[in-house]
Amino acid sequence: MFELSVTGDFAASHMIPEHKGKCKNLHGHTWKVEVTLSGDRLDALGMVTDFAVVKKQLRDFLERLDHTHLNDLPAFKTANPTTENIAKHIFDEFSGICTPIRLRKVRVWESDSSSVTYYR
Repeated sequence: MFELSVTGDFAASHMIPEHKGKCKNLHGHTWKVEVTLSGDRLDALGMVTDFAVVKKQLRDFLERLDHTHLNDLPAFKTANPTTENIAKHIFDEFSGICTPIRLRKVRVWESDSSSVTYYR
């Protein structure tokens, strides 16, 4: 089994209305996103898939989130846009884009020292 990972980022605002601290207020982050895919077969070139293809897919996907207010997006109308829910949202949506390669996990950093990993 092989795993490959690529990273991207997006900048967006959000707020967590019921939070007891500063996060209840409008603020923003530049989130770093790492997607990890897996495969057990290599193509004729000896790759699971081309990094360039996955990088473009991730860049195109993250463009949808870039410079938005996450609370306004349909995905976060019933769930707060916490880093946990952002990671799950990216996993759920990106797994349909990166086929036939299997998405293993999504890791999202809201800062250099804080991240969440979501996987099934």
